[in-house]
Amino acid sequence: MKETDREAVATAVQRVAGMLQRPDQLDKVEQYRRREARKKASVEARLKAAIQSQLDGVRTGLSQLHNALNDVKDIQQSLADVSKDWRQSINTIESLKDVKDAVVQHSQLAAAVENLKNIFSVPEIVRETQDLIEQGALLQAHRKLMDLECSRDGLMYEQYRMDSGNTRDMTLIHGYFGSTQGLSDELAKQLWMVLQRSLVTVRRDPTLLVSVVRIIEREEKIDRRILDRKKQTGFVPPGRPKNWKEKMFTILERTVTTRIEGTQADTRESDKMWLVRHLEIIRKYVLDDLIVAKNLMVQCFPPHYEIFKNLLNMYHQALSTRMQELASEDLEANEIVSLLTWVLNTYTSTEMMRNMELAPEVDVGTLEPLLSPHVVSELLDTYMSTLTSNIIAWLRKALETDKKDWVKETEPEADQDGYYQTTLPAIVFQMFEQNLQVAAQISEDLKTKVLVLCLQQMNSFLSRYKDEAQLYKEEHLRNRQHPHCYVQYMIAIINNCQTFKESIVSLKRKYLKNEVEEGVSLSQPSMDGILDAIAKEGCSGLLEEVFLDLEQHLNELMTKKWLLGSNAVDIICVTVEDYFNDFAKIKKPYKKRMTAEAHRRVVVEYLRAVMQKRMSFRSPEERKEGAEKMVREAEQLRFLFRKLASGFGEDVDGYCDTIVAVAEVIKLTDPSLLYLEVSTLVSKYPDIRDDHIGALLAVRGDASRDMKQTIMETLEQGPAQASPSYVPLFKDIVVPSLNVAKLLK
Repeated sequence: MKETDREAVATAVQRVAGMLQRPDQLDKVEQYRRREARKKASVEARLKAAIQSQLDGVRTGLSQLHNALNDVKDIQQSLADVSKDWRQSINTIESLKDVKDAVVQHSQLAAAVENLKNIFSVPEIVRETQDLIEQGALLQAHRKLMDLECSRDGLMYEQYRMDSGNTRDMTLIHGYFGSTQGLSDELAKQLWMVLQRSLVTVRRDPTLLVSVVRIIEREEKIDRRILDRKKQTGFVPPGRPKNWKEKMFTILERTVTTRIEGTQADTRESDKMWLVRHLEIIRKYVLDDLIVAKNLMVQCFPPHYEIFKNLLNMYHQALSTRMQELASEDLEANEIVSLLTWVLNTYTSTEMMRNMELAPEVDVGTLEPLLSPHVVSELLDTYMSTLTSNIIAWLRKALETDKKDWVKETEPEADQDGYYQTTLPAIVFQMFEQNLQVAAQISEDLKTKVLVLCLQQMNSFLSRYKDEAQLYKEEHLRNRQHPHCYVQYMIAIINNCQTFKESIVSLKRKYLKNEVEEGVSLSQPSMDGILDAIAKEGCSGLLEEVFLDLEQHLNELMTKKWLLGSNAVDIICVTVEDYFNDFAKIKKPYKKRMTAEAHRRVVVEYLRAVMQKRMSFRSPEERKEGAEKMVREAEQLRFLFRKLASGFGEDVDGYCDTIVAVAEVIKLTDPSLLYLEVSTLVSKYPDIRDDHIGALLAVRGDASRDMKQTIMETLEQGPAQASPSYVPLFKDIVVPSLNVAKLLK
């Protein structure tokens, strides 16, 4: 207390010192005293009130503790009394065991009395239920079956509740109601039979299907109730849960699978189109079944069954399984196409799952593929491999067939424009077209692959075609009497090349969206080159035929016989014109080239006759006569080839001008101008060689040795340059082995 008093005094001193820091504050000392006195009185009042409140609380607590102590003593006394009474009543409880047994027996007898009527009528109810099942009254039969099961389950539950370990009584009850399970199984068979024919039943007698669904719904409710009771009591009646709803979907799934599998009526041995028929039947059945399910069956089932959705999944799964089974078989190429077309296109088309009658319940986008990409890829690989072998065999057979036509005694057919042709291009491209149309039904990618394959095989085929055409020409040259229509069929072969070109372009334009695709665009130049080579060889063979007939008459040119009045050129013109009447059956691109080549070769042969020095002119008169004859014959040839080239729009006079130019050298009367004339000839025809000039001067027969030497030396000093458009004529002309020195003599 002393310490507290000291702290209080020190605090008071500090407060007073704070109040009296200035002299003027002394006047307010009395005011300060009164204010402090009021504060002290207020604090003392609050302190007294707080102490009084605490004293009241302590007084109340002591009173409650005293009352609690009294209550505890009373309870202790009561417990002692109860314990005393319990010890005294033990013997009395043991003497009531007989009463307890009587109560249990009474409960069992009460349950028996309650079900007594049902118990005695069980055999009769069983017979009635059996009759109702046989009559097809399924709802009534199920009602009676429910009564039997309810009685059995009630008795067994009471027995289980009273004495769960008493198996003898449980077996007795179960045996007495033994027919119940048999009735349940028989009724289930009838339900499954109706469900197996549900797509037919729903059209003829939908009420029967509704009855089946109602029975299944009842059983589902009973199953749920029993399972809920099992959680509480642990008791489950025999045969429960039945799970008839689950079994119903199993039966429907098995029915769908059987329906899909049962649509195959034929085999490959009995019908080559077995797979097409099988797939078409599947398409029709599935579409019809789903339309019936969507429009009729959904009305017979509760919404939460989602019967259409489940049936759709069942059909899709069954189809997927069946398609995989078919894919695993050893299918032929056309069967693979049929299967893939159906799986990839038909199934998702308006002919099936996109059918308007199935919308909007069926969303094709949510359906899984019937075949996995791996299986589809394997099928496509097998198809491409088989197709490759088939195309090779077909092309080989087509070529063999065409070769047989080449030796026929009758002329080949002509197209609408009169050009000879064989059936080979039509057969080949008809085959390509058919395979491409089939591939296009499957996918764009496969179509492109098949097109590439066709063009690749076409390339190989054309090489064989070229070899066979060459053999055909060689065999004919060994015996020109055979075949009889060699010229006509060689023309047809040449025309086929143009047809092949046009068909290839047409095929690519039709089946390629983008023609710059690698592997396809590159094949065209190669094939064009082979076809041009075949046509060139064919034209060469035909011209060879012409010049074999002209050989005798060409040998008469520039001989004494020719100078005296031979009509060799007349015969040459007639022969060439006759042949070209047949060559009119050649298509324009090749006929144009052939006409130009024939023109060139005739002129070259004429010039060769000059250069072979078959004669030498002995007088100016002979030279004039010979030169004028050469000019006339050049004009004769010019007229012929103008006539043959009519319609081509090309200048064909250049070759014959060469004969005229050579004739001018021969005709020249003033030898002093010979150098100038020869120079002009060389400038026009740069490919003319020294031996050609020497032979030409020798034919003139009047050039002196010095003149010849001068001309030769001068021409050697400045060879002329050929223009880009110049077609060489002299380079193929070989002067007989007579050297220039001898010619100069």
